Amino acid sequence: MPISDWQSLDTIEHLKRLDRPGFAAELLRRNVAYRRDYANTLRKIALGGIDPDEARSDLAHRWGLRFFL
Repeated sequence: MPISDWQSLDTIEHLKRLDRPGFAAELLRRNVAYRRDYANTLRKIALGGIDPDEARSDLAHRWGLRFFL
């Protein structure tokens, strides 16, 4: 994502309204390395070469993610 998108007034106002988890999610979804890792994980799951729960858990661990239910 171009830096100019991060600096637009609309984007800044949107980010200001987010809670911490929402802000973290916005940053993560814009991270090229995370998106690549996520896509690779989904591809491995789709090919059946890895347990889906284990793959998602490994992805979360690599990126320091925690999901509270």
